[in-house]
Amino acid sequence: MKIVTYTRVSTDRQGRSGLGLEAQEAAIAAYAAANAAQIVGAFTEVESGRKADRPQLQAALKLAKLTGSKLVIAKLDRLSRNAAFLLNLQESGVDFVACDNPTATPLTIGILALVAQDEARAISERTKAALQAAKARGQALGNPNGAEALRRAGKGNKASCAAQKADALARAYELADVLADVAEQGHRTLAAMASELNRRGIKTARGGMWHASSVANVRRRLAV
Repeated sequence: MKIVTYTRVSTDRQGRSGLGLEAQEAAIAAYAAANAAQIVGAFTEVESGRKADRPQLQAALKLAKLTGSKLVIAKLDRLSRNAAFLLNLQESGVDFVACDNPTATPLTIGILALVAQDEARAISERTKAALQAAKARGQALGNPNGAEALRRAGKGNKASCAAQKADALARAYELADVLADVAEQGHRTLAAMASELNRRGIKTARGGMWHASSVANVRRRLAV
């Protein structure tokens, strides 16, 4: 059996360091060994999970079609939140297997795509609502020194809090993929996640170090 492999990491830092890739590659290697499969091509995407543009996925699907190979994905769960990925996979007609979900079918993929689209819509609407609420109070969003700027402008504390909450919510959604990857690598307690974020050089919204409490705050915002 011939296979084409596809892996994905969320950031350039992860792509350069191999963070997140080792576990995916190990799962694929185990699948190949168990099935005496020949790997005819390996593709790695370094993209945000929310981006629709997936050139490496398209290349992997093309090679799989040309060679009659099966597409092997290490972890469908880390990709299942992205509707564009799932729809591309479903519509390609390429036979595929996900090492972490070997029973997935085109029907399964179609359902996951619909769920991912609805989740993306809901997240977008919540973020926009939070930002619009702050904007309605006269706040300029995205200012790293927003609280100080508001004080200089003579604005009230309520407006300042609204702007800070909106910025914090937007930042939390930016970190969603990174937190998912950290958890997938086995860092599941709040303290362990904070330590791993610090090791990766990722700063908090205020440019500081992570603590268990700050990780908890981000996860709480994502759960709203």
